[in-house]
Amino acid sequence: MIQAVSPQQAHDLISRGEVEVIDVREPSEWTGGHLPTARLVPLEELRANPQAVLGRDGVMFVCAAGVRSQTAARIAASNGLTKIYNLAGGTRGWIRAGFELEDVLSVAV
Repeated sequence: MIQAVSPQQAHDLISRGEVEVIDVREPSEWTGGHLPTARLVPLEELRANPQAVLGRDGVMFVCAAGVRSQTAARIAASNGLTKIYNLAGGTRGWIRAGFELEDVLSVAV
């Protein structure tokens, strides 16, 4: 089952270590900022080989607005995962809710 979560709910899940965050945007979008602990797996890569990408239940998909991540969540569901989250509003909603994105430089420091 795919559960849409608000930015606050997503933040709580991440803080408690309950989810693996998979960002399905393109690399050029990723470098502009991403959620803490997120791993970049562009949607086309996920589509091409979901078994190689999806490691465990308890995964949250993220994109810019929530559309591509919903597609990714459906792919995960069709590959047997049952604990799947989709960040409603994507990274845009995350920012609007007052949370910050990490960027490549802040992670490297």
